[in-house]
Amino acid sequence: MKAKARLLLIALAAILATALTQPTLAYYTTIGKATNVVTSGDIQLRIHEKTADGSDFPAEGVYIIPGDIVSKQVSVENVCNHPFYLRVKLVSTADSAELSPEECLKMDIDTVNWTLVDGFYYYNRILQPGETTAPLFTQVEIVGSRVDRSHVGSALNLTIHAYAVQSEHNPAGHPWEASGWPAD
Repeated sequence: MKAKARLLLIALAAILATALTQPTLAYYTTIGKATNVVTSGDIQLRIHEKTADGSDFPAEGVYIIPGDIVSKQVSVENVCNHPFYLRVKLVSTADSAELSPEECLKMDIDTVNWTLVDGFYYYNRILQPGETTAPLFTQVEIVGSRVDRSHVGSALNLTIHAYAVQSEHNPAGHPWEASGWPAD
């Protein structure tokens, strides 16, 4: 009987030890859930298209003849509270299959403040809040050898696309090396 009593006491001690450690294990294995909200910065820019006299470039465009040089100063302004890297893509089109807009339109690109990489012009420095870039170009020449009188009534279009990515916490040796540029 002593053996049975001893076995019973050992079994009770094991049950008691298990019952006492169960809440401790639960305490150390509690699972919680947290929801974190991350808000990204708001980057905004404004493209400026001006003429030599400082007035806005006409939204309806201008009428040209071969050999004309049209005043068009294109710059970009940072209108947000965050500095950013900037790139611009120039897209030229024509409504006539006979015209090659890339050959018909010649811009005087500023290669001191802007660098051409893979079809984009990158502004060579970070654009701070409230700053405006140096003009990417100030005039467009209609190349006379590519456009003649047979193209009267045709239209050449030049569209400016500007893209910006944050420079804060986005270190890059050159603007084109920054992270976050859209694929286009």
